[in-house]
Formats: sequence, C-alpha cells, structure tokens
Amino acid sequence: MREFLVDMRTTVPPGTPDEEVAATRRREAAHTGELAAQGHILRLWKPPEAPGEWHTIGLFAAADEGELQAVLESMPLHVWMAVTVTPLKAHPSDPGRG
Repeated sequence: MREFLVDMRTTVPPGTPDEEVAATRRREAAHTGELAAQGHILRLWKPPEAPGEWHTIGLFAAADEGELQAVLESMPLHVWMAVTVTPLKAHPSDPGRG
C-alpha cells in the first residue's frame, strides 16, 4: 500500500438545507470509520479553520492513485470538497522505517 497526504477543504453550497448538511455529515462520519477499518484512512487532523470553513488533512493508504480516487469519491462530503493529493515516499532517515 502507498501512502498519500490528502488536504480536504469542504464548502457547503449556499442554500443547502441544514437537514441535508447534518445527514451528510453523519454519513461521512460513519463511512470514515469504515474506511479506517479497511486500512484506507490512517490519520486525520483538523488544522486551524476560518469561519465557515471545514478543513481536514488526512494520511490515506491505497494500492495506487486510482484506488485512492475511488476511496475519496466514496466519501459523502466529496461532492462539496476541494481535494489536493500528495503521493508520499518513505524518507531514508525516517525513524519509523524498518
């Protein structure tokens, strides 16, 4: 499995009903747990956010970029996300290697 740093910024379109937002967030939370159990989501962080902004940075694992794309597209909030993916390689001095 390869690792990817994924920066996700979620913007809910104006006028989206609060009930739809809440339901989508509940589905997202449940699906995130499923993806973690499958080994696709390794870590998630919440960096400082501006008012009204949802920003998450995650460490994901997938066989390749195609599988990662499918994982990201399976996330309920994906329709409202701007996503930046950085493929990662092990650093030779990484203390976590080996």
